[in-house]
Amino acid sequence: MMNALRLFDLTGKVAIVTGGGRGLGKQIAEGFAEAGAHVVVCSRNKEACLEVSQKLNDLGVDSLAMKCDVTNPEDVNRLVETTVKKFGRIDILVNNSGASWGAPTEEMPLAAWHKVMNVNTTGTFLMSQSVGKVMLEQEAGKIINIASIAGLKGTDPSTLDAIGYSASKGAVISFTKDLAVKWGPHGINVNAIAPGFFPTKMSKDVIANGSDRLLQNTPLKRFGDDKDLKGAAVFLASAASDYVTGAIIVVDGGSNAM
Repeated sequence: MMNALRLFDLTGKVAIVTGGGRGLGKQIAEGFAEAGAHVVVCSRNKEACLEVSQKLNDLGVDSLAMKCDVTNPEDVNRLVETTVKKFGRIDILVNNSGASWGAPTEEMPLAAWHKVMNVNTTGTFLMSQSVGKVMLEQEAGKIINIASIAGLKGTDPSTLDAIGYSASKGAVISFTKDLAVKWGPHGINVNAIAPGFFPTKMSKDVIANGSDRLLQNTPLKRFGDDKDLKGAAVFLASAASDYVTGAIIVVDGGSNAM
């Protein structure tokens, strides 16, 4: 029988984290490296990824930084091919790259809608499809999609007026459940994390404009910090979650319960 702590050990596992150069992706990449995984971090900003990758190397794991636009199939396939060439396999994929656009629904430009849907939804599909081909051959793998509590319910526009973002994250949640059913028989677990409000580049304006109101509706009375996603991510990436698939883990300080 495996020791409980060993269930969370990622030593020797190979992970890809999109949007890994900052924010939640950086936090997740650090959590994986601390648990022993080799981590490929990628985003459109390669410089940020290089910075993160060096810190991960300092933890004693092997890390690679790559430039990748998750809406570009050529970039995605190049990322996957490079990862397999270097490490021989892919055990974990985190679809974290994201975009948002704040505007009243009646004023949202169509181009903005397409941008958000392409990054958040199409990007998740393209990465899962490409990495999935590797995982299907291995008959093993863990896919973790980063959704949002905005994809679980409607949001008061005074808090968040970004219907494209909410719709895209709702799509990610449905995608997660459906892919879990389709690939479960092949040994692939597909789950999602739905974070609440974390102070990141994407959310800083929303938090700045409504901090008191947001905290009033958060039972734990604080925003997420730089460690609050690590546990959920490592759980879903590790053997501890081998019997968990199609699940949405909400990490939001309790706001979704209100």
